[in-house]
Amino acid sequence: MTATTLIIAWAIAFAFFVVVEVATTGALVSVWLGIGSLFAMFCAIGETPLWVQLLVFVVSSTVMLIVTRPFVKKFQGSVVQTNFELNIGKTAIVTEDIINEKCEGRVTLDGTNWAAVSADNDLIPAGTSVTVRQVDGAKLIVARS
Repeated sequence: MTATTLIIAWAIAFAFFVVVEVATTGALVSVWLGIGSLFAMFCAIGETPLWVQLLVFVVSSTVMLIVTRPFVKKFQGSVVQTNFELNIGKTAIVTEDIINEKCEGRVTLDGTNWAAVSADNDLIPAGTSVTVRQVDGAKLIVARS
C-alpha cells in the first residue's frame, strides 16, 4: 500500500469513529478509537511501516481508554438504579408460606404481590417479616428479617 492510501484509510477510520461517537450521544463509545486513528494517520504521514501504524493505533487507543475513562465516568453522573435494584434490602411480608421444595411462596412488598423463595432454603410461614436479598426476574429471594 502506498503512503497516500494509508493516510486516506486512517482519515476514513477517524471520520467513521467520530460519526459513531456523535450517533451515540453521551456514551463515549469510540472517541478513543478516533484518537488512535489520528495517531496512526500521523505515522502514515511519516511513512512508517503498516505494522507500526497498527501498533500505534492499538496502543494509543488502549492508553487513552485506560487513562481517560475514570475521569469521564466521574463527570457523566451517577448510575440510576432500576426498580428491582431499589427493592433489595427492603422488608416484605410473607402472604403464602415459602416452601422452596414445592416452588411455593408469595410476599407483599410495597403493595405488590411477588413470588418468593427462601435464600436459606428454610420454610418461612405466612405473616413473617422478610428482607429482600436478591431479585431474580419476577421472583424475590428473601431471608427472615
